[in-house]
Amino acid sequence: MPPCRKPSAPLPPLNEPFVAIDFETADNGPDSACAVGLVRVEAGKIVHREAVLIRPPREHILFTYVHGITWPMVKDAPVFADVWSKVAPVLEGATFLAAHNAPFDRRVLQACCAAAKLETPVLPFVCTVQLARKKWALKPANLPAVCRRLGIGLIHHNAGSDAEACARIVIAAAVQNEPEA
Repeated sequence: MPPCRKPSAPLPPLNEPFVAIDFETADNGPDSACAVGLVRVEAGKIVHREAVLIRPPREHILFTYVHGITWPMVKDAPVFADVWSKVAPVLEGATFLAAHNAPFDRRVLQACCAAAKLETPVLPFVCTVQLARKKWALKPANLPAVCRRLGIGLIHHNAGSDAEACARIVIAAAVQNEPEA
């Protein structure tokens, strides 16, 4: 997949669907997704939200202190291959994936698909960190800071909430790009 769009790249048009995605991981391995959130946007409106816990490949969850996900919460959850077969249809017809710090989510998606022997979706990523820096000159441009600036509600490190916040950042940037009537 191509790298995170550079700050000078134009925002893709919102007349085509896109999907915001966020992963939470259990450990330092990019194949250790323990949650995924996906939010589909069509014509500038959120039309679908999905957040699913995933059983990671290893029992030790190093990042519970970040996202609150524990082994007992995911030990009986479906593995990535099963989760992805259920949620992948959300990507049908999407023109890009949006993620906050897109290189992280792209790497997790690639590693999980490889480990599950699944084909990685071939969609470009829009990085909302770069988008926020370019559009609003925000520094820091971490997700809580951008959400505060835009008045977007956020439960940080909840995959569903992070994905929705990311979708709302792209929508806000696109709305500001629209010509005045």
